[in-house]
Amino acid sequence: MWGSTTIHQSVKNDYLKEIITEKHCVQSSTPLSHIQLACCWKYCAFPCDKQVCVWNIHNPILQTLELKGHHQSITALAFGNHNEPTLLCSAAEDYVIIWDVEACRMSLQQGLDPRGNVVGTLLGKVLYLCFSPDDQTLITCADNKIYVLNCKEDILAVLEGHLGVVTAAEFCPWQLNILVSISEDRTFKVWDLTRNVLLYQSSVLSGSPLLSLCMDNRVNQFITGSANGQLDVFTLLYGQQCRRVLHIDLVKEQQKYYCKIQRKVRLSENSDVESINSLRNCKNLHYSSSYLNGNNLENGPRACIELPILRMSHCEYLLNSLLKKDSSFTPESSSSLWVGTINGLFNINLATGEIDAALHFEDHLGLSIQTAGSYAIGSRNTNKRMVFCLLASMFGKHIALLEVHMLELAKMCLQYSNEEEPLSIIARSSLLPTSPLNYDLKQKKKSKPAEHSQAAASSIKDKPVVFHTKVKSSGYTAAPRLNMYTPKVNPPKSVSSVMKEKTNSLMGVSKEYPLNSLAPSRLHTRAAVSNQPTPICCIQYSGDGKLLAVGLADKSMLVYNSSLIGTPTVFKGHDGAVNCVGWTQNDKWLLTASEDRSLWIWPVHGSAPALQLGTETFSKPARSAQFYYMDKFLLFSSGSEFQLHGYHLDTSRDDIKSYKRKSKSKLVAKFKMSDTQEISCLSAVNDFYSYIVLVAGTNRALEVFDLNVGQSVVTVPDAHSRPEALSFSSASQNYTPYQHMELYTSCCFSSLEH
Repeated sequence: MWGSTTIHQSVKNDYLKEIITEKHCVQSSTPLSHIQLACCWKYCAFPCDKQVCVWNIHNPILQTLELKGHHQSITALAFGNHNEPTLLCSAAEDYVIIWDVEACRMSLQQGLDPRGNVVGTLLGKVLYLCFSPDDQTLITCADNKIYVLNCKEDILAVLEGHLGVVTAAEFCPWQLNILVSISEDRTFKVWDLTRNVLLYQSSVLSGSPLLSLCMDNRVNQFITGSANGQLDVFTLLYGQQCRRVLHIDLVKEQQKYYCKIQRKVRLSENSDVESINSLRNCKNLHYSSSYLNGNNLENGPRACIELPILRMSHCEYLLNSLLKKDSSFTPESSSSLWVGTINGLFNINLATGEIDAALHFEDHLGLSIQTAGSYAIGSRNTNKRMVFCLLASMFGKHIALLEVHMLELAKMCLQYSNEEEPLSIIARSSLLPTSPLNYDLKQKKKSKPAEHSQAAASSIKDKPVVFHTKVKSSGYTAAPRLNMYTPKVNPPKSVSSVMKEKTNSLMGVSKEYPLNSLAPSRLHTRAAVSNQPTPICCIQYSGDGKLLAVGLADKSMLVYNSSLIGTPTVFKGHDGAVNCVGWTQNDKWLLTASEDRSLWIWPVHGSAPALQLGTETFSKPARSAQFYYMDKFLLFSSGSEFQLHGYHLDTSRDDIKSYKRKSKSKLVAKFKMSDTQEISCLSAVNDFYSYIVLVAGTNRALEVFDLNVGQSVVTVPDAHSRPEALSFSSASQNYTPYQHMELYTSCCFSSLEH
C-alpha cells in the first residue's frame, strides 16, 4: 500500500536547525490534495482510498490503525473536542461514520474488526466536518447545504442559503447555538441552530472563494481565509452583529516581514556569519518583495504569487514560552494564529496583524513535501511547545507529519525582533548644529540715525507744517492694493455677553473623561453647521478641550464651544474648502489651510488673519498643516513634499496703516517623500520638543522623518490600504516602526455630533 519508508533527515540550514523536523512520511495510492485531514492532541488521520489511516503523533512509526467501512473514496475527516473518548468522523458519498479511536484500537488488538457508527447516508460529496464543543452534534458541509446531524440519531436540520459550495462551518464556542459557515460565494453566514434560521449574512468579502475558518474564543472573534491570501477578523457579539476589526493581506505582510529581517541582517554588526549567509540564501528573500533587492528591475519581471489560506489554527502567543519568566513583558490577551498555505506555515500575531515567524518548506532541505495541498494542525495538551502539522502534497501522493519546536522558533523570532532600537518621540539628545530646527526668525527693530532725527527736529522748528511727520504720502502714484480693507465678520460683543458665553462653554467641560470607562456611545448634542447640506472637511479640539474648530467646504471655519451651545464664531476669507485646521498651545491662534492653495493664521478673538501664505508657497493644496516644535514653526504638506516655515506674528496695530501686515514667515527646509505623488497626511507632536514627523502618502507607505538630522529614517511600505489621518499619542514615549504606529481613518458629513 505504501511506496516509501520513514524519513528522518536533519535540516542543514543553521538558522533553521531543530525548528522543524519531519517525523514520518508515506506515499498514498491516490492524491489527497484539497481533502480535509485531521489532527488532534494525540492522533492524526488521513484517508487512503476507501479506508482511514490513524497515526499516533508521539510515535508514528508504530502500527497504523486502519478503519474500514466506506465503499467510496473518503473526502473529509475530523476529530472530536474531548479526549475521552476520542471520536473521529469520516465522510464519503456513501456514509458518514463516527469512530471511537480507543475502542477501535482495543478491538484490533483483540483480533476483531473495528466498527463505527453510521450517522448519515448519501449526503453527497462532503467537503468539511465539524463536531460541536460537547461532541453531541456533527456538522457536514455537502455542496451548498449544511447538514446538522445527531451523533446517535438522524438528521436534525438542513441549512440552505449559500449560492456556492460550502467550504467550512464551525460552532461558536461562546454561543453554543450559533454556527458560522463560509462558502465559495465569498460570503459567510451566521445561523441559529435552536430555531434553524439565518441570523446574519455578510457582503462579498473577497475576489476569491473563502477556504478556511477559525474561531478565537479568547476574544469572541472568528477569522476567515480566502484563496487569494486575504484574512479578515470579525467580532461576533451576542446581538449577532458582526464587525470586521482586522484585515490582513498575507502577501504584503510576508514582504514586510522579510524586508524587516533583511534590514536587521544588514545593520547587525556582531551577528553570526553563517546565520546571515543562510538568511540571504533563502529563496523567500528573492521573490517575496521588491524592497529586498535593489537590482530587482535588472532581474526582469517576476510572477505574482498568491497564497491561498488552506488551514488556520488558533494558538497562544509565540513568545509566551520565553516571556513566562517575566510576566510583566507578556502581553495581555495576546494570541497567535497558525496559517497554512501552499508553500509554508506562518505565525501571525492577532494583536498587530503582522507575521512573527515564517517557515517555508523550500528552505528545509530534509522535507519531502515542498508544495502542500491539504493541512491539519494540532498540538499536545500537556506540552504546547510542540505543534504538529499533517500535510498532503499538492501534486504528488506523499503524506508527511511535521513537528515544529515552538521554543526554538520563539528564540529566533525574539532574536530578530529586539535588534532594532526604537524611535523616541521625546528628544533624547540636543539639536545638531546643522539641524533646521535651530532656525530662529526674529523681528528686527529699525532705528533711525541720530543726525537724521536732529535735522528733522530742526526743520520742524524753522518751518511750520500742517501734518505730523508720522503721516506720509496718500499713495496716489502707488499700485492699488487688493486687500486694503477686510469686512468685520464678527463684531465686538459686550463684556456681559462674552462672560455669559464663556460660562456656557464651560458647562460641557466638568471633568476629565474616565480612562477606564467605555467609549462614548450615547448622542449628547447635535448641531447643524449650515442651513443647506455642507460637507465637514475637518474638526479639531483646542488643547484645553473648551473650543472646537470646524472646517467646512463652503470656504469658512466655525469655532464652537465644547458643548456646541450658542452661536459659533465665523471665519471667512478663503476661496476654497478648508482642508485642515490647527491650534497653538495657548489656544490663542488658529491656522486654516484651503483648497485655494493658501494658509492663514487667525487670532481666536479676531476677524482678520494675522498671516497669509499664498500660491507662491504652495504648488498644490495643503492636505495637512499644523503648528510644530512648541509653536515655533509651521509644518504643512504640498504635493509630494512638506515644508517647515519659521514665522513671526506681529499683534501691533496702526489705525492709519491697518492694511499693512507686519507678520511674516520664511521657508526653513523642504522634505520630499519618496515614490509618491502626494502626501495625504502628516503628524507631529507640538506639546513638547520632538524631532519626529510621520508622513503618509498616496502610495500607501508610511515614512518617518527626523528633523534633527534633516532626513528620512524609516519607511514602512503598504502600511495602510488608504491612509486618511495620522495621529501621535501624546501619552506614549517610544514608537517602533512596525509595532506602535497607529493609523486612524475618519469621515465627516453634513452634521456635527458630540
